[in-house]
Amino acid sequence: MKNVTFRQLRVFTEVARKLSFVRAAEALHLTPPAVTMQVKELEAAVGLPLFDRQGRTISLTTTGEYFLVYAKRLISTLKDTEDAMARFKRVEAGVLNIGLVSTAKYFIPRLLARFHVEHPGVEVRLQVTGNREQLLTLLHGNEIDLAVMGRPPKEMATSAEPFAAHPLVFICPPDHPLQRAESVPVQALEAFPLIVREPGSGTRKAMEDFFREHRVTPRIAMEMSSNETIKQAVMAGMGISFLSLHTMGLEVRSELMHIVDVEGTPIMRTWNLVHLLSKLLSPAAEAFRYYLIEEGEKHLREHDAPLLRQVPVAPVTAHASGDAG
Repeated sequence: MKNVTFRQLRVFTEVARKLSFVRAAEALHLTPPAVTMQVKELEAAVGLPLFDRQGRTISLTTTGEYFLVYAKRLISTLKDTEDAMARFKRVEAGVLNIGLVSTAKYFIPRLLARFHVEHPGVEVRLQVTGNREQLLTLLHGNEIDLAVMGRPPKEMATSAEPFAAHPLVFICPPDHPLQRAESVPVQALEAFPLIVREPGSGTRKAMEDFFREHRVTPRIAMEMSSNETIKQAVMAGMGISFLSLHTMGLEVRSELMHIVDVEGTPIMRTWNLVHLLSKLLSPAAEAFRYYLIEEGEKHLREHDAPLLRQVPVAPVTAHASGDAG
């Protein structure tokens, strides 16, 4: 295996991720024949097949699954080495890998656009996960430099820096009995079907904590893993829901759904920027970290202000930490 190259390892891991030579080629900006050739050369160097091929369907062999673990470690080590050398050069360039829970996709791209104006040499790659648990997998595997999430992980050694408040609210469709009610008791929500995020989601945990605190048992009608799907279900009149305020600006302003004035809401959580303590951040990652901590709160406060004015609740229930996604 002395002739194995990092190029082959990168191609292999992308094919393993996509389980498709064509989609891997698109992601790597290569031709499918070039990807196929790299994998064949790697298999020849290893001396064992890494993929099972059944027509157009491929899957990892047992050897391939083991090899993938070590390939990711090697690529991660090379990335750490590049970051360390960049710090000596003090160069703000290169690739910055950011992972985020799905709720953060409603505001992080806007912040990244502003960041890119000041740091045009940085190429940013976003990985949006379905929920917090999937993001932790990327973080643990050192596949991302920074993670945007709510509740920092306790199960691994990380640095977590809060950068903005995160309000969560109940929503209902137009013409719902709760639409114009003021100061709705939490117990009143038991009468209505509730559409919720899936287990493992930070939004789901925040909701469960809220109901547990008020000793309320909600009528969960449906579980969905997408904020967008939940919003469509609410607008269709299938029930009420509990979501991040960041996700619903367009729909609320267009009066396609409404924020419910439930006692004790909005529930305030905190957004955190997280990275592994063992990871040496590149100058690009350090630059984005500084930018997010300096600008994140201001940006979100401006973005959410029109919506928060529709929830005349005082004081706001505040929590030191939390999660969403």
